[in-house]
Amino acid sequence: MTQQELEKYLWGAATSLRGTIDAGDYKQYIFPLLFYKRICDVYDEEFEKALEESDGDLEYAAFAEHHHFIVPETAHWNSVRETTVNVGIAIQNAMRDIEKANPETLYGIFGDASWTNKNRLSDETLTNLIEHFSQHKLNLKNVPDDQLGNAYEYLIKEFADDSGHTAAEFYTNRTVVKLMTMIMDPQPGESVYDPTCGSGGLLLNCALHLRDEGKEYRTLKLFGQEINLITSAIARMNMFMHGIEEFSIVRGDTLARPAFLHNDELKKFNVILANPPYSIKAWDKKNFENDPYGRNLWGTPPQGCADYAFQQHIQKSLDAENGRSISLWPHGVLFRDSESEMRRKMIEEDLVECVISLGPNLFYNSSMTSCLLITNNNKKPERKGKVLFIQAVNEVRNEKTISYLDPHHIERIYNAYQDFKDEKTFTAVIENDKIVEDKNARLSVQLFVKEEIKEELNFGTVFNTWETDSKKLKTSMNDLFKTLANG
Repeated sequence: MTQQELEKYLWGAATSLRGTIDAGDYKQYIFPLLFYKRICDVYDEEFEKALEESDGDLEYAAFAEHHHFIVPETAHWNSVRETTVNVGIAIQNAMRDIEKANPETLYGIFGDASWTNKNRLSDETLTNLIEHFSQHKLNLKNVPDDQLGNAYEYLIKEFADDSGHTAAEFYTNRTVVKLMTMIMDPQPGESVYDPTCGSGGLLLNCALHLRDEGKEYRTLKLFGQEINLITSAIARMNMFMHGIEEFSIVRGDTLARPAFLHNDELKKFNVILANPPYSIKAWDKKNFENDPYGRNLWGTPPQGCADYAFQQHIQKSLDAENGRSISLWPHGVLFRDSESEMRRKMIEEDLVECVISLGPNLFYNSSMTSCLLITNNNKKPERKGKVLFIQAVNEVRNEKTISYLDPHHIERIYNAYQDFKDEKTFTAVIENDKIVEDKNARLSVQLFVKEEIKEELNFGTVFNTWETDSKKLKTSMNDLFKTLANG
């Protein structure tokens, strides 16, 4: 199959569920089923290869060392395919058995979808779904990791488009992800962390970025935490589908129970990329005031908005020597009065390296403009004590209700970050001292990058011009009429 044929084939599975379940729920059934089919087909491929190597030794071919994952015979896709009654129970049992057979890698990866609810998914619907997936072998020979990984990302985007209000929970606009990854420029051997990782796009793209540059991406250490069960499972599947096996993605509430600790302190990372849930109200402010991990570096955010709780968690999780972060936020984090003191301390500690104002509609189901906040614990000498502001609100392609950054937009923004210098109407380098002169220590890009001011004409000038032009037009019309009359 070509890439396009593969994507059409996989999306066909989702369309078979239309009218049966809500579009927002497709992901919790289609992704696990796709992953289940993949690992069974790869298991068969590995079994055949080992069988050939051993001159038909079945026991040898079944050894665990010959397989990425163990698939018990009773849990194999083919066994479930033969089931005609209580198909949902057969699928659920098979998935649980595979998780148990691979406790270190696949525990909980299939999520908690309700396969046994016949009111939602009848035996006929599930049988049709299984038959649809059975049309093609999804082994490595037919569908390499790259191809399936790209198709998996395609599905994630399609589900985001289809599901509207739930999309932002698990999907970040991939063109923004590309820009964020280029700016952070993770290197082989570094640790990369996303505290609210969704479907894992930011982490995954760090590895793919290195691979595309011809560098050793397998030494990158990837860590992520995600509060939603099915979304965290999708993130793990996303990694495996792309052939990436060295990662740790944990389900949990990052603010209440951070997953990655070292010696009872937060683990430190070289690079952090994040698109945190914005302005959430349901968080434990009281506990944060006395945070056991010391994350209230600059203060305690208001109950109605946990943005700076996440930003401080990010800062506390950065390696002190070379840690750097990039976070996608709505613009409010740059100017809200209630967070001014925390913002001031962040600036005074010379942590903010760059603020990029992005265009509208880059968040799913929201027309709000967004921004990128970049921090760095080890600024280059020429950048110390300064912040670069980039006004990239026009560097965007609008499509209906969603916008994208095209390659030339990404290149222009990235080059501006690299150059770190003033460019009229586009960038401005501002001293920290000047920023904190403002009582609210605002980081709004439009305060520092000014639009081109067109020369204003006074009323008298405009009126005189109009009067002169009107007389000229009247004379011309009279001449025209005379010419026509004489003709």
